[in-house]
Amino acid sequence: MKALRKYLDKIKPHFEKGGRLHAFRSVFDGFETFLFVPNSTSGSGVHIHDAIDSKRIMSIVVIALVPALLFGMFNVGYQHFTLTGAQGGFLEMFAYGFLAVLPKIMVSYIVGLGIEFVVAQWKNEEIQEGFLVSGILIPLIVPVGCPLWILAIATAFSVIFVKEIYGGTGMNVFNVALATRAFLFFAYPAKMSGDAVWVSGESIFGLGQTVDGLTAATALGEASTAVASTGYPAFSWDMVIGLIPGSIGETSVIAILLGAALLLFTGVASWKIMLSVFVGGACMGWIFNQFGPDTAMAHLPWWEHLLLGGFCFGAVFMATDPVTAARTETGKYIYGFLIGVMAIVVRALNAGYPEGMMLAILLMNIFAPLIDYYVVQANIKRREKRIAKS
Repeated sequence: MKALRKYLDKIKPHFEKGGRLHAFRSVFDGFETFLFVPNSTSGSGVHIHDAIDSKRIMSIVVIALVPALLFGMFNVGYQHFTLTGAQGGFLEMFAYGFLAVLPKIMVSYIVGLGIEFVVAQWKNEEIQEGFLVSGILIPLIVPVGCPLWILAIATAFSVIFVKEIYGGTGMNVFNVALATRAFLFFAYPAKMSGDAVWVSGESIFGLGQTVDGLTAATALGEASTAVASTGYPAFSWDMVIGLIPGSIGETSVIAILLGAALLLFTGVASWKIMLSVFVGGACMGWIFNQFGPDTAMAHLPWWEHLLLGGFCFGAVFMATDPVTAARTETGKYIYGFLIGVMAIVVRALNAGYPEGMMLAILLMNIFAPLIDYYVVQANIKRREKRIAKS
């Protein structure tokens, strides 16, 4: 690392004002601050020295996503080999999934970071670090069958119209990754729903085999098309392990909880939001179990609601986004609880869209500032009453 530090110090003058590469100062600064903690401090006023900054926080989130990413790669291969009847062991399955998922990660980062680099150069500002997380989240919340060109368009749309137009990292109202998924769902619904998008039916570099018309429904998809209360899928440990069709990173509850443990241990994510999302989902699921319409989705056991689809992934990695979530401590409880409630309401009452987590979080992104406002106002009124009594 010392050699790398010396090399960066050597070439840094070329990127400073007056240097021949000054036009790319933002790019150099972005790489330098990603690799090393800046040693500069504010020139005046009170400031705190801390080894952690937003880039380090984003890096922790990316590390927390690694278990879900690695298992997602294996599951992509496992589903392909199982449903096509191809022969292969663990390494072949993982290699197949790795080769299937890697292009999506590359497209996400190339398009998203490319736009951020261009905007930073154009505005002569530092490159923001927010897309470090969004860039890995986007491939994890799409089906394996999502075409790369569609993913590129959706990523570009979200970075420009959901993030940069609001002022960049820390200013966006909506979660960028979820906005990408929403764009995909409404602009290209055939590539985001149905039974043909969750399993790859093509051979990759000689791994697996090509099968035309390969389909596999998700558990939520099966429940949404059933009409009787007994039509929901029976509980299976595969729902916990993650060996079921679904978006790349959303199937394994175990892998997601490993990431949650790291986020909570480091204090990066709010346990109040996570807990309240699960409580809200469980409460609403139980209510539908008792009083809901006679549909399979309404009578899906409340604990299965928490295990299936993107509920766990959304609760851990999406709802806790510090930019778009509620900021007040009381507001976090309310915000998370309503996300859990709305996710189950959308699932149970909208058969055309069984995965309600995305819409629930995006909806509550809108109301997060309002929740914080009323929490603050309530605190002010309580203090005013205390002062009046004294």
